[in-house]
Amino acid sequence: MIANDLMSLGATDIAALIARGELSAKEVTDAKIGVIQQRNPQLNALVAERFDAARREAMHIDARRAKGETLPPLAGVPTTIKDVIDVEGLPSTGGLPTRRDHRAAHDEHAVAQLKQAGAVVLGKSNVAQVLIFVETDNPLHGRCNHPSDAARSPGGSSGGEAALLAAGCSALGLGTDIGGSVRVPAAFCGIASIKPTAGRLPDTGRLSVPIGQLGVQSQLGPMARRVADVELALRVLNPGHLVLPLSDTVDVSRLRVGVYERDGIFAPSPGVRRAVREAAAALKAAGATIVDFTVPDPREAQAIFFGSLTGDGAAGMKRLLRGSRKDPRVFQLVASLGLPGPLRRMVGGLVGAHGQKHLSALLAVAGNRSVDAMWQLAERQIDYRQRFLQAMDTSDAGPLDLLIGPPVATPAFSHGATKDLGLPGIYTSLYNVLGHPAGVVPVTQVKPGEESDRAASSDMAEKAAAKVEAGSAGLPLGVHVAGRPWAEHQVLAAMRVIEAARR
Repeated sequence: MIANDLMSLGATDIAALIARGELSAKEVTDAKIGVIQQRNPQLNALVAERFDAARREAMHIDARRAKGETLPPLAGVPTTIKDVIDVEGLPSTGGLPTRRDHRAAHDEHAVAQLKQAGAVVLGKSNVAQVLIFVETDNPLHGRCNHPSDAARSPGGSSGGEAALLAAGCSALGLGTDIGGSVRVPAAFCGIASIKPTAGRLPDTGRLSVPIGQLGVQSQLGPMARRVADVELALRVLNPGHLVLPLSDTVDVSRLRVGVYERDGIFAPSPGVRRAVREAAAALKAAGATIVDFTVPDPREAQAIFFGSLTGDGAAGMKRLLRGSRKDPRVFQLVASLGLPGPLRRMVGGLVGAHGQKHLSALLAVAGNRSVDAMWQLAERQIDYRQRFLQAMDTSDAGPLDLLIGPPVATPAFSHGATKDLGLPGIYTSLYNVLGHPAGVVPVTQVKPGEESDRAASSDMAEKAAAKVEAGSAGLPLGVHVAGRPWAEHQVLAAMRVIEAARR
């Protein structure tokens, strides 16, 4: 009964009920563990558990409340953590069999902050191997399934986290995001998440793209079923020297919002476009000024993103993968990136001539570069960021505060779709290139009859997208809300309005 009741409660609600003594932290913890034990065999989302420690921590919180102590903001909130973020005593594997026996000596700083705020960590969640594709699957822990359709993926690389949250196994989650890794799973599973401004919550993990690549920065990102819970976690984790105003101080009626349904590279599904229109209507009803926006030079953003992450020719990933069985999608990526530049471009030209326009475009911009070429790419990124802000500054309605658009081109991928589909377009990766804050909030579901209007094509990515769209009725759809640097409060305020309109 408690477990069923908790399904409708967010982290903020749970913490308040525990603080008032209407629920005990122990019974909440036991209830969530029960849900995990029931659901995880089908999900394969939790890959390391600390149930005994979680129960002890919950009882300690109850003892503090019984003494009349003021409890911290997340006291008793059941929380799960992405596999690659260190939790004392648990493995951080990145889906690598060679790290099966790893055990973290200490909590990563962000995990320590969550625990200090009272969060009860239940365990760690499944990921894509070396975090480099948008399905959650790896040779060590296996495939994670979508909570509402076992034939589909919850996304990646923080897909296990999204699956646990959507299934009610956890009330709060922490992931990482370098190209959409908290936002794609949120969109696929119908939950909320945010990637903060580059530099607010740096991810210093060593189990993916080498962190020495700092042009496109990975950030830690809170995930939850509700926007208020995402904001609460962000405030707990926010460094004391960085200002983070409350979202309820934002007058949404004064915001100018640019809206786009397409990124200019990969066409979105009909339901994805409708979700954007519904989100725009919700903000307009709240008084916000809504104007059309076009993403400037999307191919340049794509070139910067893939060029920055692959400039070492996947040498860093090869080191990580040494001695481990490779996921087929990872093997394909590493093999293509390892080709000499002239050969890779020649292959790109050949596949392009045979109708594979999306693969050809990626082969043209990804792969190993000289140091000089990387520095030039960094300068292109500086220029692109300036051009993008100029586009926001010169809209017909005046300077834009926010942008809303699709988070992904399609609903949740079928298992294996990433092999041909990759990360279609630059819907999420755009804001990693820019360093701007961006969140995802659920809006609606795919309606019967609107699954796809994609034209027939010989392009592998387009064909894969059409297969994903087929039978997608009922799957969650979200919207992407992005703001200017350090304006997370405005992003969250808009997300709250969209969430309230959905309810």
